[in-house]
Amino acid sequence: MARGRLRIYLGAAPGVGKTYAMLAEGQRLRARGADVVVGFVEPHGRRPTAAMADGLETVVRRTLSHRGAVFTEMDLDAVLARRPQVALVDELAHSNVPGARNTKRWQDVEELLETGIDVVTTLNVQHLESLNDVVRQITGVTQRETVPDEVARRADQIELVDLPPEALRRRMVHGDIYASDRIESALTHYFRVGNLTALREIALLWLADRVEEGLQRYRAEHGIVAPWETRERILVSLSGGPEGETLIRRAARISARTPGTELLALHVVLEDGLAGVEPAVLDAQRTLLESLGGNYHQTTGEDVVDALLQFAEAENVTQIVLGASRHGRLASLLRAGVGERTIKGSGPIDVHIVTHREAAGSAVLRLPHPSRGTGPRRYWAALAGAVGLLPVLTLLLTALRAHLDLSGDLVIYLLAVVVVALVGGLYPALLAAVAAALLADYYFIAPVHSLVIERPDAITALVVFIATAALVGTAAGTAAQRMHQAVRATSEARALSRLAAAMMRGQDLTALVEQIRENFGLSAISLLERDPEASPAPRWYVIASAGERPPEKPYEADAESPVDDNLTLAVRGSGLSTEDRRVLAACAAELGLAHARGRIAGCSDGTDIFADAERTRASLLLAAERDLRAPLHTAEEALVHLRHRRGAATVPEEAQLLEVAHAAVHRAAQLVTDLDDVSRLHAGALDLYLRPVDLNEMLGAALDDLGPGGHSIILRLPEQLPDVIADAALLTRALSALGADALRHSPSDRPPVVTAEVHVGRVRIRVEDGPSDRGQGVSPEALRAPGSRADSLAVRLSRDLAEAMDGTLETAAESPGFSVMLTLPSSGPGRTARSGHDE
Repeated sequence: MARGRLRIYLGAAPGVGKTYAMLAEGQRLRARGADVVVGFVEPHGRRPTAAMADGLETVVRRTLSHRGAVFTEMDLDAVLARRPQVALVDELAHSNVPGARNTKRWQDVEELLETGIDVVTTLNVQHLESLNDVVRQITGVTQRETVPDEVARRADQIELVDLPPEALRRRMVHGDIYASDRIESALTHYFRVGNLTALREIALLWLADRVEEGLQRYRAEHGIVAPWETRERILVSLSGGPEGETLIRRAARISARTPGTELLALHVVLEDGLAGVEPAVLDAQRTLLESLGGNYHQTTGEDVVDALLQFAEAENVTQIVLGASRHGRLASLLRAGVGERTIKGSGPIDVHIVTHREAAGSAVLRLPHPSRGTGPRRYWAALAGAVGLLPVLTLLLTALRAHLDLSGDLVIYLLAVVVVALVGGLYPALLAAVAAALLADYYFIAPVHSLVIERPDAITALVVFIATAALVGTAAGTAAQRMHQAVRATSEARALSRLAAAMMRGQDLTALVEQIRENFGLSAISLLERDPEASPAPRWYVIASAGERPPEKPYEADAESPVDDNLTLAVRGSGLSTEDRRVLAACAAELGLAHARGRIAGCSDGTDIFADAERTRASLLLAAERDLRAPLHTAEEALVHLRHRRGAATVPEEAQLLEVAHAAVHRAAQLVTDLDDVSRLHAGALDLYLRPVDLNEMLGAALDDLGPGGHSIILRLPEQLPDVIADAALLTRALSALGADALRHSPSDRPPVVTAEVHVGRVRIRVEDGPSDRGQGVSPEALRAPGSRADSLAVRLSRDLAEAMDGTLETAAESPGFSVMLTLPSSGPGRTARSGHDE
């Protein structure tokens, strides 16, 4: 029986419309004559979603009881018995109630697919198993219900249901997603703009990867090797040479000219793994590449060109960037360079050859350094051995002159040359071959004790001997060099892997430092950190140490490997070679990462505690707002009713008390409203509609909101006052809050003053307290103190509202009092209004 087809509607967060889209697809299939049933749909009380299910046959849910509660789940047996063509199953990541056939709903879906039933389902990206830790890091919420990525990858079709974060938050504010008692908490926690934007990006990238997988699978199934330029992919070939940075920067400039281009870099390691490339150079080039947005890759192959072209075809590369050859003309004549061979085999892939400083400018072959691979000790030891071994062999061969001819002497000399090559490499072997030829000529070729050669066959024998000795010595020296490098590389890899494994196991810095000391045979080692604040003399602290008398200062160590400006690894011990120091630098970098990870973990713990406290405070504040709003409203209505009921019969003292009580309750209700506005503004749930508004009208509306007290505020406005770009309701709210705050802090006989000034492209509105009898203003220290006027709720609310409208609000302590400066953009030429929501 053919397996059913799975279609997933993928969303970044709850409320984007996945269930609605699934039901709409069910209605479309039903209209085309398909047999569609609803296996399970959860509309969460959303009326448009529930209405979309009208007309679709629904399989009755199965009722299950668990711990005294009754739950309903999809009746898998009933759906299988009904055997529709298409089943609509909501919430793929849902965990079934204990007692159901399967633990997870995706397992129910698998059974439906196995019986040939097509399934349309929904899934949020945060429920994918591979993204669980990423979502937890972003949102602070651990998703308990997850789906293995392989289940989603096997889907025949995945469709993204996308909604911008601002639109999703507006849906939340309007009550289209959660109930009213959950809106504020959701907006200030999970549904923050940053969270939603990050989840949206994760969903888009994950789906883009699935599209790329589908494209590569299609090309492989149809045997398509030629690249498809669905998007530009630029590949940089890194040989490990100094020209790599030039190539990376050049490729980055090419990539920047075409949006959506992907930048890759590849380093090919020959199968023997002994190319002699400095890891530090590759690490620096990799860091540069990643800083420019590229991805680094490394592969192994017998030939650089073959491996490069195979990688390019596999990754659908459209352009390759290579450096000009560093080989001279003679080497190019012997064999075509990498660039020339790549161009011949690239086919439709464009190849860029970039010149650089290291490109060849001479016609000579570059010979390897004499001591490379074997090391200087073995090099000089081989030379010393040749100096001592060849005279001894000459004496021995002279004694055996009667039993050996020239060919036998040359074979024994050849054996000595091979031994020298195995110890010291090519150059000692060449020197030994020439010296052996001269000794053979002087002692064993007539005329003896002379370098003159009379017989042509003797000349031929010596020439062949020198050539053979050079070839055999080169081969033997190369083999010895590579064996030495292989042993060295193996020991380095083993040391680094042991250190990495210890870090993965979570060992502390002291254990890691001790392991490094043992690996290198050091007597003592310390990880030192410098106090950046200490001056003029640096102050160092020991973070971790091992061994006897570990160094406490960098200058007390025999060798030092800096990690960064403030962290260094100091060691004490002899015998560290250049290669040892290079590996020690890599270990120091690993220790630096472990140290930084420990600090981040400590900061994370503190941040989590602070975040929990902040969330608790915000939740308590929201709860207090909701709980206080209704009682205050009731108290205010009761006071108004009582005042009207008593009327003229009220005693003057009672009337004054009623007025004071009403004003206090009204003020408390206004504070609750201010707190609610601040919370909504910080949550991004306050809709904005910025347009040109008449500032005179806004000031009048603000004075009316202040009631009778507002008429005592003095206005000083210019005759020509331009409109400002603002939200009319929010600007009125800010001006009312500032006016009320100024009235409360001004003497009754000296009202506050509101002044408007026009500047280039801006309008400044200054609200000043009425001057007091003391004749002195607020001190700057008092202004900055917590709980001061500059930190009051009215000023904070007005500042947030001003910033939301692209304005600013500044406070100042001046004589004779406190003032607030509200600055907004004016409606002049070149300025346009913008809307904070869709129109």
